[in-house]
Amino acid sequence: MFTHLLIATDGSELAAKAELTGLCLAKRMGARVSVLTATEPWSAMTIGDASAFDFPIEDFEKAAARRAGEILARVREAAVPFQTAHVVDFPAEAIIATAKAKACDLIVMASHGRRGLKGMLGSQAQRVVMLSEVPILICR
Repeated sequence: MFTHLLIATDGSELAAKAELTGLCLAKRMGARVSVLTATEPWSAMTIGDASAFDFPIEDFEKAAARRAGEILARVREAAVPFQTAHVVDFPAEAIIATAKAKACDLIVMASHGRRGLKGMLGSQAQRVVMLSEVPILICR
C-alpha cells in the first residue's frame, strides 16, 4: 500500500508516539522511512531588529543542529533502517517539501491539539493537512 513514509518529529513526547507508530507501520508494510525534524529559521524567532538580541545567529544555528541531532539519534535506535534529515524552515513547509522531494506516499506526524489563541494561530499539523498532496496519519 505505502512504500515510503515520512515521519515528522519535533522531539516531544507526543511526537515519539508518532515515531513509533510510523516505524511499526513501515516495518509491517516493508516500506522505506525518512525521518524529518525542522527548525524554524532564526528570522522567525526574532521580532523587530535581530541585532538587539544578545544571542548570535551562529549560536542559534549550532544549538538547533545539536538539538536536531539529539532528536534524530533517539529515533535511530529503532529496528527499522531509515534516512534522517534536519531542515531549517517552518515545520509545515519543511514537511511538505521533504515529502515531495523524497517521493513519500504517507506522512506520519503528531498533533498537539492546541486550543485557544495558539489553536487560532494554526498548528503545523493543520497546515500540513491543508497543503499536502499525500495522505497524512495524525497521531495523538
